[in-house]
Amino acid sequence: MSLTDAYLSDVGKSQTGATGSKAYLYIFGSIALFTLLIACVNFMNLSTARSARRANEVGVRKSVGASQGSLLRQFLGESMLTSLVSFALALGLAYVALPFFNDLTEQHLSMSISSNPLLFSGFFGLALLTGLLAGIYPAFYLSSFRPVEVLKGRMGNHLSAVMLRKSLVVFQFVISAGLILASLVIGEQMRFMQSTELGFFRDQQIVLPLTSAASKAAYPTLKAELSRDSRLASVGASYFYPGIMNASDSGFRREGQSVDESVGTRRNRVDYDFLQTLGVELVAGRLFSRDFPADTARRLVVNETAAKKYGFESPQAAVGQQIMYTWDGEDIRFEIVGVVRDFHFENLHETIEPFAFECYKGPHFNYLVAHAHEGSEMPALLASITSTWKQSVPGEPLEYSFLDDDFQKNYKNDRQLANLVSSLTAIAILISCLGLFALAAFAAERRTKEIGIRKVLGASVAGITGLLAKDFLKLVVASFVVAFPLAYHFLQKWLADFAYRIDIQWWMFAIAAVGAVAVAFLTVSFQSVKAALANPVESLRSE
Repeated sequence: MSLTDAYLSDVGKSQTGATGSKAYLYIFGSIALFTLLIACVNFMNLSTARSARRANEVGVRKSVGASQGSLLRQFLGESMLTSLVSFALALGLAYVALPFFNDLTEQHLSMSISSNPLLFSGFFGLALLTGLLAGIYPAFYLSSFRPVEVLKGRMGNHLSAVMLRKSLVVFQFVISAGLILASLVIGEQMRFMQSTELGFFRDQQIVLPLTSAASKAAYPTLKAELSRDSRLASVGASYFYPGIMNASDSGFRREGQSVDESVGTRRNRVDYDFLQTLGVELVAGRLFSRDFPADTARRLVVNETAAKKYGFESPQAAVGQQIMYTWDGEDIRFEIVGVVRDFHFENLHETIEPFAFECYKGPHFNYLVAHAHEGSEMPALLASITSTWKQSVPGEPLEYSFLDDDFQKNYKNDRQLANLVSSLTAIAILISCLGLFALAAFAAERRTKEIGIRKVLGASVAGITGLLAKDFLKLVVASFVVAFPLAYHFLQKWLADFAYRIDIQWWMFAIAAVGAVAVAFLTVSFQSVKAALANPVESLRSE
């Protein structure tokens, strides 16, 4: 496999360091495409809605010899020119917004036409295609007017055009309502992951990587010096720590079982104090202790899942029992001295697997983990730790981190998804509302005389506002019938990627529905109230 392919591959997911997600790229691309489609829908809706204003122009042009083909080219040209002007404005907007986008997605992207000519050529082509797709129906619709009907004033709303506009409004709010629901579900899942108890102390844990031979050799000195600091509750060392990949495993089995019955088990070599430093809960037996020097001679502490998978009836029954694995034809036996409660050594995307800790003398550990007391002045403590490091490992920089931050790095892609979906939801709703606002304005304009007559006959402002708004709100409510089942299906597939996840609740649908209706009503009611407050004398004067 090419190294550059590993970032987005399934193999890449099992590697250390940053990885990407093809699924999330498809999600972002789909949202971008749907947002663009909403804009196209708006253009089509507004073009057909204002067709009456251009009907006379079409009638006159056809009367003096213009063909339908020339009118098609004119209207398509206008649409594509609008799209290209929008593309130019979009480039400037993207350039200005890029720093905010980088903060939102935790990326470091840059815009350079010279370094990405193919990419920008693709965007230019997409702009032309967008103009063509958005303008093709309005162009055929406008160019199909019959001059006799138009010039005699018989031009009205065609049923097909009205139905298409209503269908497109439903399509817009299918996307908007679906994105609102997605934002709620993704946000709740992120909060669940951040608040879920992991089964160990993740706060106030300072991780010191031992990445060189010199730092590994300095482990005893470092630990002794740090342990004297009263601000630190405990200091432990290990090959791996929670939140990073545990690359070591073995197939353990009980006495009398075959190799085929072995249970795959993650293994981590730790010192006497590592489990106490993490604060894992003991459920049977004991943890490693210096009071038992033999703990470094093939003794294990396992989690509850491991004890169960090995076939022991209870954690207590596993204590004192032997398990083994075969290496190079030799059976290597270990004694279980303790069982700890299951905890999340990996992120919540993964299920809790059988885990075993082996007490190791060292000094070849990869990490020191120091647990600070609650309320410790962290800047002063870190300065002290850095000073101790410089004395013990001179000439090498200390690149410490915090365990809770490292654990949350596993959810970087999920945070990006949540941030982008929320932002794109707001953009999609804004674009939908712009189109709805304009359609409401045209609807109010066409019904000006009707509104005037109703006011003369005693209709209230609230009644007229409701009359004008209800037609659009019916379409928004109808969009939920399509949006929610589709959104539920795709969100369930996304949640399936998490071993520990929330359930999609009814109130999420309710909030999404109320939010979409409220936004649509506020958008439409502005024009409706404006029309209802108009003086009927002005609208009926010509009558």
